[in-house]
Amino acid sequence: MSAQQPTTSEAYQAVQSSEEFQTLRKKFRGFVFPVTAFFLVWYFLYVLLSIFAQDFMNRFLFGKITIGLVFGFLQFFTTFAITFIYARWANRELDPLADAIGSRLDGVKEH
Repeated sequence: MSAQQPTTSEAYQAVQSSEEFQTLRKKFRGFVFPVTAFFLVWYFLYVLLSIFAQDFMNRFLFGKITIGLVFGFLQFFTTFAITFIYARWANRELDPLADAIGSRLDGVKEH
């Protein structure tokens, strides 16, 4: 290793303290924290309704399909929707920033 090249640890610390990395973290947290909070509220609403509002959750909507069954299905749907939305958002918003940071860390023009 030449005297001009920083050690790996120093390079990572420099990247971590860079404005680009802080922007990347801020964008990530700005998406993930609110979506996680939304999902947890939605999930606990389902659980609490199942415990404390059994009459409501056992109401038939049509045939043998109850409100509780629909809410349970919507839990799965919400999980897949959040995953899909996050993947699209990350490809558009996070990946270009992360690639630029990685390229700079690797010392190459294009990552």
